[in-house]
This record gives sequence, structure tokens and C-alpha cells, in this order.
Amino acid sequence: MEMIIRDNYLKRMIDAKDTEFIKVITGVRRSGKSTLLLMFKDYLLNNGVKKDNILHINFESAMYDDIKDYKDLYKYVKEKVKKDKVYLLLDEVQNVDAWEKAINSFKVDFNIDIYITGSNAYLLSSELSTLLSGRYIEIKMYPLSFKEYLTFNNYDFSNLDDKFNEYLKYGGLPAITLIKDNDELVLSYLNDIYNTIVKKDIVDRNNIKDIALLENIIKYLSNNIGSPISSNKISDYLNSNKVLEKSNHQTIDNYLNMLEKSFIIYKADRTDIKSKSLLKTLGKYYICDTGIRNIILGFRNIDEGHLLENIVYLELLRRGYRVNIGKSNDYEVDFIAENPNDIKYYQVTKSLSSEDVKNRELRSLESINDNYEKIILTMDKSINNDYNGIKVINIIDWLIKD
Repeated sequence: MEMIIRDNYLKRMIDAKDTEFIKVITGVRRSGKSTLLLMFKDYLLNNGVKKDNILHINFESAMYDDIKDYKDLYKYVKEKVKKDKVYLLLDEVQNVDAWEKAINSFKVDFNIDIYITGSNAYLLSSELSTLLSGRYIEIKMYPLSFKEYLTFNNYDFSNLDDKFNEYLKYGGLPAITLIKDNDELVLSYLNDIYNTIVKKDIVDRNNIKDIALLENIIKYLSNNIGSPISSNKISDYLNSNKVLEKSNHQTIDNYLNMLEKSFIIYKADRTDIKSKSLLKTLGKYYICDTGIRNIILGFRNIDEGHLLENIVYLELLRRGYRVNIGKSNDYEVDFIAENPNDIKYYQVTKSLSSEDVKNRELRSLESINDNYEKIILTMDKSINNDYNGIKVINIIDWLIKD
């Protein structure tokens, strides 16, 4: 099958090509990192780089089972390196013990441009950050945006409501677009990915013994997307409902950290907008993909309101924003989206048809005393698109904009 180019990510790799930085591509399993490396390899070949000057190693292939540690990796690469510049593409490099020592040596010993992928954030919390302090660029990869989902399915831009509901249900992992017409295959695929993330990236890597506690935390987070959460709240819920005999907030904090590092969840911290200070408690958690969330809780338990918030959060990350949730006086602001040049405030709600809901969402944004853009995203179609400078935009229209 012909690869569909994910221009946004490929452009970032091309822009960083031949710089001194190591390019580190991170993201949840099966979000498209391996395919991105292949796209970049094709780009190199099509732009005059000889095949012998590209060294591509996928550590999930049995072909490279003999490369166990950094010494094996260094030896293998050294034998392949030519006098001319070499482009080294290492896929799922965390499977190699102490791999970061080899990476550091490559930069010292060879004329080499390095690109690596990994399915957990331990990639960047390892010795790499110490050995290469300030000399790597992270390219964060996410499942397909809704606009990408339309492209991958060769959909036109008509009847978007039905296609968006499909996206809500199945999520944006690229392979879903090949099997979405077969519910049995979709369920099996999503279940396999979820189990692989839990087993390989969390349980095995951290030597977790209490798997039942871990799975109950994941279910709790999936069921409370967009709700303020603390480790104490999770612990109180699990203990009061006798889900487990006993759980404590320190253990839960540790498990939350592991879940974040596997990219199965993302945390949005809470910020006081007036003082611009980060608040230590009651952040919110979002799931990496709505299909993964639905496989955790069941496809009959689709809470569209919370899933909409999840989709907006991920889209803001894709667009390069740092995203926090906000407190403005006594009001809550769903998202503060910030980049070096701009700040935007967002409220997300399924509908503004209720006066109470409309007034609540407007009050939150009206309480912010600055001139940055303020936006309400909703599924409503026939809407007044401006309330005293606060824009109201249909979520689907917003998602398909460039």
C-alpha cells in the first residue's frame, strides 16, 4: 500500500536535517513513527543521498536480535559507516541496553546524522539528556488528526458528521483506516495495542507486581477525562468502592508517572491565569486516542462530551501549543494554549443551546482580563459566532482548518 505522507511531521524532520541535533521521535505505539522514518528515508533517496549512506535499523525486527547492548550497536554501525556522511535511522532504540552511550559515541567518532524513535518517554529521561545535554530535538508524534483521518480514508469533506462520529468511535491510529469496516478486527487490533502498551511499556519496564491496581487506575482516568484529578481522589475512590483492599496516593503517583511516560495518557496542569502560577493540584488527564479509550471502557460507554474535550486537547498539542487548564477567579477555563508567539483560551462544550450552559461557558472566558483570543468550541451549527469578542466555532470546522 502507498504511504500517505504526514507532511507536518516530515517537514520537521527535513527542517532539522544535517543539524548537529539528534532527532528523537516519540509517541504512543502504532502512531506512525516507523512509517515516518520510512518516509524520511524515501525523501533522502529522492534527494540524492545514496542508499549505502542510509543505515536503517528497526529493533522490533528479529533481524537485529543480536544487538543486545550499546557495544553491539556501536560495533554494528562502525562496520557499516562509510567515509561520506551517513544518515542513521534507529527505530524503537530503547530495546537496546544503554543505547544512549552508543549514540553519544557516534556523534564523537563519525560524520553522522541521527534519527531515533521510541514508544516511551524513558527515552528522554535516561542518560541521553545528560550525555547530550541540549543537543537533541524531540518530535512528538500523535495519532491521526481528524483532517488526516479524512485523507487516510480518501474521504471528501461532505457528510462530515458521520465521519466525525466514526473518528470518535475508532480513534486515529493509522492502521484503523485499513480495517474500520470490520468491527471484530478493530476490537482485536485496539485490544492488542492496549495490552502491548500495558505489558511492555509499563508492567515489564517497571517490574510492576500489582497489575490490577494499574488497570483500575487506567479505567478511572478513562472514565474521568476532563475532570480534575489527584492521586488522593483516585485512592479514595478505589478504597471506598472496595475495588482493591488498599491503595495509597504515593503508589498511585508512581503509576500515573509510568502511564505518562508510556504516552497512553497526557496530563494538563492547572494554572492560575491572573498570577500565571502553576497550581500543584487537580490537573486533568487525557487519553492518547479515543479508540484506545473506548476499548478500555467499552464502545457502548461513549461519553461524547468528554471525548470532544480529549480531541481538542490532542489537536492543540499537534498544532504546537503547550496546553494547561486554567483557573480564573472562581471559574474554570478548559484550555490555555500557549506558544512563543500567542496565547488562546478555549472552552469546549457539546452544545450552547441551554442558556445555563452558554452563560457558564461565557462567564469563564469573560472573567479573563486580557486581550488574547477567546474561543468556545461546540458541535452546534446554527450559532451566533461572536459574543462580545468571544468567538464560537463548530468543532468540526475548527479541526479541518489548517
